[in-house]
Amino acid sequence: MLLVAVLWSPEFSVGVSAIDEQHQELFKRIDSLLEACNRGQGRQMVGEVIAFLEDYVKTHFATEEKQMIKYAYSEYLTHRTEHKQFIENFSQLKKKFEETGPGIQLVVLT
Repeated sequence: MLLVAVLWSPEFSVGVSAIDEQHQELFKRIDSLLEACNRGQGRQMVGEVIAFLEDYVKTHFATEEKQMIKYAYSEYLTHRTEHKQFIENFSQLKKKFEETGPGIQLVVLT
């Protein structure tokens, strides 16, 4: 099964360059993982992606939340709750990975 990446598009822009650049980096990392999966090397790369994401999402979410406060974003509290839920889901995924290694399931965190 060929996995196809979702490429960055200007329509994804939020209009804040720091956040857009971080989003683009996330797209690149996910694309690299999907390419590795297509070459049969996905299992080896999952650990690298998890390690990257563990630090990167914290930095990214902090940047986003500062910008939301700065611009008085009306959905700040809802978005902040989504960030917390993502981190909780990610922590569970990381724990499962550490306990059992990579599986064959594709997990999408939203």
